[in-house]
Amino acid sequence: MKKSFKLKAALLLAIACMFSSLSWAQTKPIASPRDSVSAKVSGSIITINYGSPSVKGRKIWGGLVPYDTVWRTGANEATTFTTTKDIKVEGKVLPAGTYGFFAIPKSDNTWIIIFNSVAKQWGAFKYDSSKDVLRVTVKAKDNAMNERLVYAIGKKGFTLAWEKLIVPVEVK
Repeated sequence: MKKSFKLKAALLLAIACMFSSLSWAQTKPIASPRDSVSAKVSGSIITINYGSPSVKGRKIWGGLVPYDTVWRTGANEATTFTTTKDIKVEGKVLPAGTYGFFAIPKSDNTWIIIFNSVAKQWGAFKYDSSKDVLRVTVKAKDNAMNERLVYAIGKKGFTLAWEKLIVPVEVK
């Protein structure tokens, strides 16, 4: 009888430990959580889905994100950009669809914004410029500090803001 009780108690303790460790793992914060923003611009619904990393005291531009190199414009999986109708980005036509969204930041704050036909990919490791649908050039501006990378969509287009820069992209 005592042996059976001890066995049951040990089994219950093992199960309790297993579930408590599972619940702890689920509450651990994600370093670069997925986020998205969606809004209507020029008759089209635009959706940007991205991983939102934090600065965490790091040098971002020219450090974590090197200049003159293709960047996935977020963390982990490449950022995706969806438009439900044809739009004009910086005056150039972007057909309706879902795209991998990349950028090439430069030290003079000139950025090349890239819409690539391969939407689902991990980072920019297999980025292929021959799959680019549209490239435009924009100018990044100084901005208030943003600890987390964030996108916003407004009447005139969208912005990417992170650290002390904001990158406006015009949409019509």
